[in-house]
Amino acid sequence: MTDSLNAELLRRDHRHLVHSLHNEAAHLAGNVWVRGEGTDLIDGDGKRYVDAMSGLWNVTLGYGRRELVDAATKQMGELAYASGYAGNSNLRALELGEVLSECVYPNIHRFFFTSGGGESTDSTIKTARYYWKAMGRPGKFKTISLLGGYHGVTLAAMCATGMPAYWPAFEPRMTGFAHIPNHDVYRYSVPPGADPDTAAADELERAILAEGPDSVALFIAEPVMGGGAYVPPLGYFKRIREICDKYDVLFAADEVITGFGRTGRLFALDHWGVTPDLVQFAKGITSGYVPLGGIGLSDKVAAVFDRPGADTWMHCYTYSGHPVACAVALAAIDVVQREGLVARAATLGERLHAGLRETLASHPHVGDIRGLGLIAAVELVEDRGRKASFDPARKIGPQVLAELRRLGVITRGRGDTLYLGPALVSDEATVDRIVTAVAEAVTTVLPR
Repeated sequence: MTDSLNAELLRRDHRHLVHSLHNEAAHLAGNVWVRGEGTDLIDGDGKRYVDAMSGLWNVTLGYGRRELVDAATKQMGELAYASGYAGNSNLRALELGEVLSECVYPNIHRFFFTSGGGESTDSTIKTARYYWKAMGRPGKFKTISLLGGYHGVTLAAMCATGMPAYWPAFEPRMTGFAHIPNHDVYRYSVPPGADPDTAAADELERAILAEGPDSVALFIAEPVMGGGAYVPPLGYFKRIREICDKYDVLFAADEVITGFGRTGRLFALDHWGVTPDLVQFAKGITSGYVPLGGIGLSDKVAAVFDRPGADTWMHCYTYSGHPVACAVALAAIDVVQREGLVARAATLGERLHAGLRETLASHPHVGDIRGLGLIAAVELVEDRGRKASFDPARKIGPQVLAELRRLGVITRGRGDTLYLGPALVSDEATVDRIVTAVAEAVTTVLPR
């Protein structure tokens, strides 16, 4: 039997490349993508799949958007690169700063650009430390984040990431990082007598007091956690804001996944009427067409950068404010706004969640269906009554993902939780196909 072209391409790849989350067996059973069209990916054998994760949450505008391609091409012809070090800038970078200042939180008007989410996390952590030193409080250097939260895997970002599976191969971790329990409504145990809306947020106050308020610089959290699509209780972030203000802790919103419309708001903390001191972004700002990330600084934080005689902020990237990346970002933001894709994400999200509930809510092994907008997760359990997980050795989640692939739908998961993050430009038929495939794959692996 003739071997497939896709399999041969995978073997060629494996001879020379190491991949993110590298695992030989998983890699050689995968795909080499050769083309993308709309919300579909096509592999080396010409097989077409619906991309139910829009890449890694990032290809929000789908594949082949001419506006983004043209913006990159035009900018490459005019100015392919310019240093972003102090004393240098370029038109696209400053224009992007102006656009962002009009659409991010109302207290944020200054930005530093990176090449992605992990660099943005490191930049957030370093900015918080710089700020407190400038304020005459150098002992405030610690970062607190959520267990289950994902903030990237550069060294400092990995220490903030609250997924223990990312740690052992790279121990020892840096000092100065602590984690509090996830607010997961499905599994968080509310203490007797506590308010369910704010109990999980109160974990932050306990952690600050345990670490010492004079040592904590920063709390960082995703408004909706990408590693599980956990949506906080209604009062969670208002209480977080109160606690951060009470103990002089900067609050950073990690909107790398949620930013630029995915949840049905341009930036997700708007769902709860809360503003952060710092916001970090990546992914959807360019729809993944070129790498770009960044952080936004509140006016309070930005003020320390311009003090007379202030120390130079010794933080720099060769590709900060890259003109081509900024040009693509400007084009992507224009598409989001011009086509009303924030409202579209809210509408499609309602359809996605309603479909998942209709087809799977009564399944005896579906413990929780959660998410917001075009972020969703389906958590599979062995026993719904006890919320008991499957033995990891059974690899239920990977089996369901494999079945989805057989059905022509590509997505991701962690453990026995499936993630879904369709593109904002998906049509109703694509959302319905994803829902149908997930229901079929779950039922095939776990018959009712």
